[in-house]
Amino acid sequence: MASDLCQAILVAKLEKHKNLFLNYRNLNHFPLELLKDEGLQYLERLYMKRNSLTSLPENLAQKLPNLVELYLHSNNIVYVPEAIGSLVKLQSLDLSDNALEIVCPEIGRLKSLRHLRLANNQLKFLPPEIGNLKDLQTLDLSVNRLVTLPEKLHLCHSLQYLTVDRNHLWRVPRHLCQLPSLNELSMAGNRLAFLPLDLGRSRELQFVYVDNNIHLKGLPSFLYNKVIGCSGCGSPTRLSEMKLLCFSSGQLSVFLPAEVKSIGASTDYVLPLQELAMRTVYNAFYVFLKDLNFLSPISLPRSLLELLHYPLGHCHRCSQPMFTIVYPKLFPLRETPMAGLHQGRTTVSFVAYCCSTLCLQTFDLLS
Repeated sequence: MASDLCQAILVAKLEKHKNLFLNYRNLNHFPLELLKDEGLQYLERLYMKRNSLTSLPENLAQKLPNLVELYLHSNNIVYVPEAIGSLVKLQSLDLSDNALEIVCPEIGRLKSLRHLRLANNQLKFLPPEIGNLKDLQTLDLSVNRLVTLPEKLHLCHSLQYLTVDRNHLWRVPRHLCQLPSLNELSMAGNRLAFLPLDLGRSRELQFVYVDNNIHLKGLPSFLYNKVIGCSGCGSPTRLSEMKLLCFSSGQLSVFLPAEVKSIGASTDYVLPLQELAMRTVYNAFYVFLKDLNFLSPISLPRSLLELLHYPLGHCHRCSQPMFTIVYPKLFPLRETPMAGLHQGRTTVSFVAYCCSTLCLQTFDLLS
């Protein structure tokens, strides 16, 4: 194995390779062959996942000055040396599934960094210098011991995806609402009791996951027209009966349906929690409780009862009542001779409102 390793590094050095794969090599330390003489000056991507590395060399940037991507997933790295800040061209750094307890402030010197993955470590805090990463787009901090996030995180103006699932967060800095590019925020499985009232004001933020925060009692109004649901990351086990959110009124206590776990695959979108909860109340009231005389209308708040009687609309395909913003979709119909006579257009569009993209795909407009 050692000879194969030396040979692979030697070939990469002689042929000026840009990519080097050293995954699954059972390495306990950084190979000395990588650091000999001038190192691998042409190397841009180094893959060393699933080894047994415990640290990184101090002269890493000196020997591998052109690294753009460094993958160290699934090792035993306890600390990252300050010299990491000298990898000025680094754009992607993956230190997931290690034993990190501290991230050095020098990480803020990685001005070109776009993707930083620190999931499944032992981190209790992040240095404020994280805010210096102006080009950072992806930050994965899931499965750590974070109690809060650094206030200066809002200075990462390019941040689009922030994942902090399964930590110990009890609050979300209000400054996060100022992130201009944030599109997806996942905070499942924490200890959140409330969310900033401004969360969701930004048009860019479209996906918010806050499942399995058992103390969370409500959502900011700005989130009601976003895609809010369950990422499934907040729980180590998949329990369909898990209590996510509850609407209680008198003798009626309604939990979110099991479909909150099934909707949201690659072929569908997660519906807002408010929509799913209202549908459950609607079905419980009309299908089960009305016939059994179990619940009188007066036990429901007037505004909620009015919503039950007057949904915003119904799905064109399955007639499911919808209480929150629905998803409009334009469908071009077949070309017809008459269509060309109207303002020179050759196609006619039709707007269909469906309760999910899965339902939308089964809606045949041409039949």
